[in-house]
Amino acid sequence: MTHSLWQQQIEEAISKINFNKTPNDLYDPIRYSLGLIGKRLRPLLVFCGCDLFNGNTQEIVNAAAGIEVFHNFTLLHDDIMDNAPMRRGMPTVHTKWNSNVAILAGDTMFVKAFELVMMVPEKYMKVVLDLFCKTATEVCEGQQLDMDFEKQRTVSIDEYIHMIKLKTSVLLACSLKTGALVAGANADDTEHIYEFGKNVGIAFQIQDDLLDAYGNTEKFGKQVGGDIISNKKTILYLEALQLANGEQRKQLQEIYDGVIKLNDAEKVETVKTIFNALEIHQHVKVLMDKYYNSAVSHLDLTTASTQKKKVSLLFAIS
Repeated sequence: MTHSLWQQQIEEAISKINFNKTPNDLYDPIRYSLGLIGKRLRPLLVFCGCDLFNGNTQEIVNAAAGIEVFHNFTLLHDDIMDNAPMRRGMPTVHTKWNSNVAILAGDTMFVKAFELVMMVPEKYMKVVLDLFCKTATEVCEGQQLDMDFEKQRTVSIDEYIHMIKLKTSVLLACSLKTGALVAGANADDTEHIYEFGKNVGIAFQIQDDLLDAYGNTEKFGKQVGGDIISNKKTILYLEALQLANGEQRKQLQEIYDGVIKLNDAEKVETVKTIFNALEIHQHVKVLMDKYYNSAVSHLDLTTASTQKKKVSLLFAIS
């Protein structure tokens, strides 16, 4: 019930953002992007972080919308860098328009995100903006590491976890902590809720890697096997290299290096055959559970009520 009310407030706040301007080729892609409604997980976590510590959720509506606009900005640019054709089951902005339009639309969304995040009570503005700026920088660092890894033959699992922490999980952690800060939560609580979000985010990205290889295109909303086609060194690939025998490892590396020439469908099928033989799905699920359990331990250490912690855990597994 609370979840649906928050969702409604988020949609209303996003609908009120004035993107009804010209030139159309700048603002049409923004409206299109924000209209491809996803889970709105990040703004919901802002509400959750605030409610956990008995704050006034009306004070964080605009900041929550700003974090969602920022997230969608990153998706526009990520899709260009990944050459992704689909997002949430629809053509990506750079596919529907072109890359230059998508870059500029994303830049405009970035500016608007700052404007919205600033709209918290003045006494919290500096600490919220400091957190947001730090997070925005880390997200860019994570994306660069992700691209760097495509060119590196060797990436460790620890390096990969660090990359997804920056690229994905710090924004979830920032969302929760933003809400907690505006609620006036103490320093220990804000740090534990940040760690909760960070570890949930890592588990979430590991799950996303699994879905990329094993999900359903209709439900997943993206091209299944896209990470394999793009030679992304996901946790599945890295675990496979550790577990593979000599011949399997050689074949995987030669496929990703382009030594073995395959079309996209053949490449996905061949790599997944190796993954299946090594039971990679099960191994990666164990790692995902490890980070989820770490998240729960941090949530348990907060002073929030048991009932409100249960609501937070529902977000973590949804």
